[in-house]
Amino acid sequence: MISQILTQAIEELSEAKSYQGLFHRHADVAPLPSATALHDCIQLTRAILFPGYFGNAAVNSRNMTYHIGMGVERLMEQLSAQIWAGLCFDGEELSDEQCEARRQEAVRLAAQFISCLPQMRRTLATDVEAAYNGDPAAHSFGEVISCYPAIRAISSYRMAHQLLVLGVPLIPRIITELAHSETGIDIHPGARIGAYFTIDHGTGVVIGETCIIGNHVKLYQGVTLGARSFPLDDEGKPIKGIPRHPILEDDVIIYSNATILGRITIGRGATVGGNIWVTEDVAAGTRITQRK
Repeated sequence: MISQILTQAIEELSEAKSYQGLFHRHADVAPLPSATALHDCIQLTRAILFPGYFGNAAVNSRNMTYHIGMGVERLMEQLSAQIWAGLCFDGEELSDEQCEARRQEAVRLAAQFISCLPQMRRTLATDVEAAYNGDPAAHSFGEVISCYPAIRAISSYRMAHQLLVLGVPLIPRIITELAHSETGIDIHPGARIGAYFTIDHGTGVVIGETCIIGNHVKLYQGVTLGARSFPLDDEGKPIKGIPRHPILEDDVIIYSNATILGRITIGRGATVGGNIWVTEDVAAGTRITQRK
């Protein structure tokens, strides 16, 4: 009886119609992306960017160069393998020569990413400063780096965004979704976010793909920067890549559970209060709150 049940299930699951659209035909000579390996890449990158807070806690000024060097070597090896997997994920049939060419491209892209880490660290230092200065409960930069989910989410976003800028497919999205699972903060790698960015508490924050966020912007928990509608093509499918998310200029504050939708602009220095639905431009310096 059990054998018959299992046999029937196998037969039904093996029917072509049952897995149409759900089956990924992968090139035999290429690797598959690994969430576990990418998690290790994220941890390695954080250990390089924030020495002593992630990875080997025994790092000090005397062994810093050794610590960074070892981290960079491991990151280069592991990240290039994952970028290679991303480059091969389109399912295209590849010859050995084509697969090797994509592997070489992955090595080049991984090296370019690593060359961007010094600037990434400088930007993340502003994010840490913004979180510390914006929260009276924060007692040190170290507490912010070690404990605040915003720093983990923002650091993962900045890694993913840089990879996206370099032209790496799929891998940036996996990285930000790992951060989403870890922190409850959902930032699409395509968003453009300036310096001194912070998210207080963070749970439930959503930042869409085409958002543009200026410098010194602060969001609270539950904020959604989303799209108001999805224009469709002649076949009724959403048109990809068009600007559809908000623009937040410098020095904007958005309080908890506010929903900002569509390609609208929240002007410089504006404040949007909590639990508000905003679908029109907000002038610079304006303060919007619920009516009593």
